[in-house]
Amino acid sequence: MSNDLSAPLRAAAAALTDASDVTLLAHVNPDADALGSALALGLALHRRGKAVRVSFGAPDSVPETLRDLDAAGLLVPAAEVPAEPEVLVALDTGSVARLGPLGDRVGRAGTVVVLDHHVSNPGYGTVNVVDATAEATALVVLRLLDELGVELDEPVARCLYAGLVTDTRSFRHAGPETHRVAARLLATGVDAEAVARPLMDSHPFGYLGMLSKVLARAVLDRSAAGGLGFVHAVVTLADSEGLRPEEVESVVDLVRTTSEAEVAAVLKELRPSYWSVSLRAVSRVDVGEVAQRLGGGGHRLAAGFTATGEASSVLADLRTALESVATN
Repeated sequence: MSNDLSAPLRAAAAALTDASDVTLLAHVNPDADALGSALALGLALHRRGKAVRVSFGAPDSVPETLRDLDAAGLLVPAAEVPAEPEVLVALDTGSVARLGPLGDRVGRAGTVVVLDHHVSNPGYGTVNVVDATAEATALVVLRLLDELGVELDEPVARCLYAGLVTDTRSFRHAGPETHRVAARLLATGVDAEAVARPLMDSHPFGYLGMLSKVLARAVLDRSAAGGLGFVHAVVTLADSEGLRPEEVESVVDLVRTTSEAEVAAVLKELRPSYWSVSLRAVSRVDVGEVAQRLGGGGHRLAAGFTATGEASSVLADLRTALESVATN
């Protein structure tokens, strides 16, 4: 968090202070960092008398594991997002496309504040507070809350902690300052286990059956990724029937543990022949660049993209991009 973001932080704080109505948007298929960051900032603004709503473009319902973060009932369906927001805040969203069907609000809003930590973010807002050195957007939001003079309490801190614990993989990708931030959040009374368990360590029994089928079909190619190894798995609609999106999203965390592979990928079928692809790397391959070549984005060691067609075709395109990045 060493980036000098003083000027954009002041500008963002001024825009939010002057606003009477604020719309906060997370990316499609929101995770704990995106939605937790939006709810933390939204709650602080709500308490200051602003009209506040938090939303995302898809899916239609809030992920079950994130519902308890909404202490003030700020979440609204995408259909209730104003066509021309007074102030729009986009959180953890590296591009307008990641807002899905709500992306058109960016061009119609009076002011657009972008709060993010993706290195690929082009800065599409009126005010852009983007810190690619931050391990989570929650850290960017905390800096803005401090700029606003917000006193942290447990409900706000709990939302930020949810984003922090998930985006750092339980603090395995966290530096000293981020650990100090975590201590600050916990000091408000946040119960770390109560926050982390439903997000990372709790699944219905049907999850085990899905895993048994998907992992049995996983493929390891030791020669791929420039000889560093590539492991991949496919989750079809039939595999995920009856399960929450959270269960499908977590598959990559198991596939990535393959010690013989530098890069892991999981193809998740969202609708027939439409795939969301999660990419992970250990240390040596920039999967963010791989994802960008395929129309997506993300970070150096964690990224993703969407694609249409047969799984075999998506994998072929992925292999080509991966080889190009890994051997350059």
